[in-house]
Amino acid sequence: MATAALTAERVRRDIDVLAHAGLGVSDFIGEAIDSLTRAVPHAAACAATVDPNSLILTSVRKYGSLLGRNTHDDEFGLMEYGRTEDSSFRELALAGVDAVGVHELTGGDKRRSPRMTEFMTPHFDFRDEARLILRDGSQVWGAIAFFRESGEEPFDSVEIDYLDTLSQSMARGVRTGLLTTIVAEPQSAPSGPCVLIVDSTNQMIQMSAGAEERLDDLLAGRNSGAASSVITSLVGAARRYGRGETDVPPRLRVRAASGMWLVVHASPLTNAEGRVGEVVVTIEEARPPDIVPMVVAAFGLTSRERDVTQMVLQGVATKDIAATLHVSAYTVQDHLKSIFDKAGVRSRRELIARVYFDQYAPRMNETLLPSGSFGAVGG
Repeated sequence: MATAALTAERVRRDIDVLAHAGLGVSDFIGEAIDSLTRAVPHAAACAATVDPNSLILTSVRKYGSLLGRNTHDDEFGLMEYGRTEDSSFRELALAGVDAVGVHELTGGDKRRSPRMTEFMTPHFDFRDEARLILRDGSQVWGAIAFFRESGEEPFDSVEIDYLDTLSQSMARGVRTGLLTTIVAEPQSAPSGPCVLIVDSTNQMIQMSAGAEERLDDLLAGRNSGAASSVITSLVGAARRYGRGETDVPPRLRVRAASGMWLVVHASPLTNAEGRVGEVVVTIEEARPPDIVPMVVAAFGLTSRERDVTQMVLQGVATKDIAATLHVSAYTVQDHLKSIFDKAGVRSRRELIARVYFDQYAPRMNETLLPSGSFGAVGG
């Protein structure tokens, strides 16, 4: 028992070090899960990043016995977001629950979990699943599912409680990992919005010009082919929205393989013949108002620091920031020093460049239209 406790503490320290190491998202999650195997053994894991606003998947990565098994990825997104289950990523995030074991939650009756009885056990022979929500303060940045196969003991309460203690450090690693991609130089990518239509059998039946290229950019380079779950999670969520089970249309912000930030959203369709179940998915370049709040949140700023940052982005002088916030100019300077440290910059100019990053930098001299898109000056 003492050895197990010592191992668990070492793993906790390892993950905390990794969370502060400035690793990209893939490297951080891969190394953290590899270390975590020593404290909470598992046969496989599936890690997802999510849009903090909508809690919908923006990427999926698989580990252990799931590696190389690319079947049923589409079904996962549909089940996770198209149906209601208390232990779904989104429901756990909204409920403020950061760790749960399905065996423990259902009292050992897997029939109470459609995900286990209809998907995980038939397709992968998994006996139990433990889920961890990656939450840092009020923001959720991702989630991880750990699996044990037939013949292995289910996750116990001690292991679930231990996973719960890792939620913040794991979230911090993902949050800061997002920032490492922001400074990468975007490559050329398709321009303009595109749409694709998914029918009631989940097949893409129509797409606009450029949609295939945009889709390849969105899904390229993802782990084990699991990226298709990003699209199907939107489709499943759109159908729930169409049935009135949720009141927010599904939408997410994601960085594509080209380096371009995209907004992807989905809406349910009903055609003239009355067919239902079809969904239109729209993919378009993100506008600064879409991305700036997420980038600023990824810095891990306090609410007052976010207020200061917002005014810096608007070009407000230090003395005017002080007057607006009813604090001294010295206090504003202290806030700025903390903001610069967290953002990894040394000046206002560098902060603005870091927030807007290379995607928008070439157009910063253009007029920002009311829609949030850039337009040529005088155009």
